Amino acid sequence: MRISSDHDVSCGLAALGTRDPRLVPIIAAAGAVPLRRSEPGFSGLAAIIVSQMISKASAAAIWNRMTLRLGTVEAGAFLALDEADGRATGLSGAKIKALRAAALAVEAGVLDLDGICDLEPDAAIAALGALPGIGRWTAEVYLVFCAGHPDVFPVGDVALQSAVAHAFRLEARPSARALDTISLAWSPWRSVAARLFWAYYARCMRRDAAPVLA
Repeated sequence: MRISSDHDVSCGLAALGTRDPRLVPIIAAAGAVPLRRSEPGFSGLAAIIVSQMISKASAAAIWNRMTLRLGTVEAGAFLALDEADGRATGLSGAKIKALRAAALAVEAGVLDLDGICDLEPDAAIAALGALPGIGRWTAEVYLVFCAGHPDVFPVGDVALQSAVAHAFRLEARPSARALDTISLAWSPWRSVAARLFWAYYARCMRRDAAPVLA
């Protein structure tokens, strides 16, 4: 199963409300829960790498400059960009290195970003994490939004931690490990639960922090 339509999100929300009644008022408070699906491939991964550790507005500005310079952000096109041009878009040296490594792996046929979508999450995360500059958060976000995997919750995402703490009235933001334990109750719909809490964060905490995608 893949989360590939608004209908899939709606089905997931209904299942989540049944599995965990605590989520019913959260679903009501969050309002519309966007699909935010992007096609798998280098462009989708690149957009996630760009959004690492910066605000959504900053990531969007960098991505817009990249698309203006490259047209479609594909592996070959990015490899034709020298470091000075990359920095002119706002990319840090670390992100240029990560994007270049991913682009080289794609062009060499070492990294199959479509095939990764068919792997189990742990195997997919390991394959992506073997590349420099791609950590667990980046890999998990790729699985949620590009692969459409139904059961991945990016527990290291600060906005998700904050949203869960706010929604459940916790005294402090849960750690990644604690949030992983909490999210087990939402399996096999954890990717929809992640979308729900990003939507809750935007609606109730007044900031859209869902990762920027192509």
